Amino acid sequence: MALEADGNKLRLQDVLEKPDNEVCADCGNPEPDWASLTLGVFVCQACSLLHRSIPHISRVKSVQDTWEDSEVELMAAMGNGAAKAKYEQKVPPFYYRPTHTDCKLLREQWIRAKYERNEFEFIEKQEPYSAGYREGFLWKRGRDNGQFLSRKFVLSEREGALKYFNKQDARDPKAVMKIETLNATFQPAKIGNPCGLQITYLKDNSTRNIFVYHSDAKETVDWFNAIRAARFHYLQVAFPGASDEEHTEGFKKRWFTMDDRRLMYFKDPLDAYARGEVFIGSKENSYTVLAGLPPTTQGYHWNHGITIVTPDRKFLFACETEAEQRDWIAAFQRVINRPMRPQEYAVEAHFKHKP
Repeated sequence: MALEADGNKLRLQDVLEKPDNEVCADCGNPEPDWASLTLGVFVCQACSLLHRSIPHISRVKSVQDTWEDSEVELMAAMGNGAAKAKYEQKVPPFYYRPTHTDCKLLREQWIRAKYERNEFEFIEKQEPYSAGYREGFLWKRGRDNGQFLSRKFVLSEREGALKYFNKQDARDPKAVMKIETLNATFQPAKIGNPCGLQITYLKDNSTRNIFVYHSDAKETVDWFNAIRAARFHYLQVAFPGASDEEHTEGFKKRWFTMDDRRLMYFKDPLDAYARGEVFIGSKENSYTVLAGLPPTTQGYHWNHGITIVTPDRKFLFACETEAEQRDWIAAFQRVINRPMRPQEYAVEAHFKHKP
């Protein structure tokens, strides 16, 4: 019996050492030491406690315990990689995936969204934060007395704003917060409530804060992700911006490919036709690439921006990570450093005369 237990322990250790299983399935914490026998995932101790709050979905066990053959086989058959492919298959790009440093409420609702509500297997279940419109009541902290009062909030992507009303039947909002400068973060300690949200926005070029909460954890996280969705759709990443004089259009997320001197962008990597193209000439012909965006760029401050300067205008891009920014700048620089061949001047002229 002891030999069998030792054998199972070694087999379980082998399963744990698979790349996907080396971090917690829910928060990314390294070296998970618990497992859900019903879901087939390895999790850290903190997340195992959250799994205990959904005992009808998840039954957890320490990897230090004695394991049966069938239990080890189940973990070997599923594991974090397979579980992610199932339970996270349709996570929207704006949806916040918590890490081990995030507050308990965010982590618990992420776990419930995945395994209990199956939100990322069925897109229709994402409607509360994906629809582009949300209204409801939140408790808002008064600026002068610090008292929380119920206020009606309306988030509308079509209007490009989050508004709140002091009275239920009021026609005019007390405040209009443009999505362009809107941000939301969980601040439970600051607000004194596990569901506390801090919403920041710009008014007259200065940052304003409001503090809100909802008594229901799911409602709070839905508001949080609805605000993220609105921001994502308004300012999506990496779309050639306007010239210096007009920074009115936001960034849109696009798939880019580089074919010699032609930078092409697509709405989807599988699209047959490029949405647009940028010709990148040589430094001798006044083409340059710069890290960052012009200081006049409006809206959200992208940390990993790239500016391509051509003789006619500037194109603005933003990358999601510093590594991506570095790679793209190096690729652009290689092209710019190479003198243009005679036939490339014809391509450049074609681009200049395109409507």
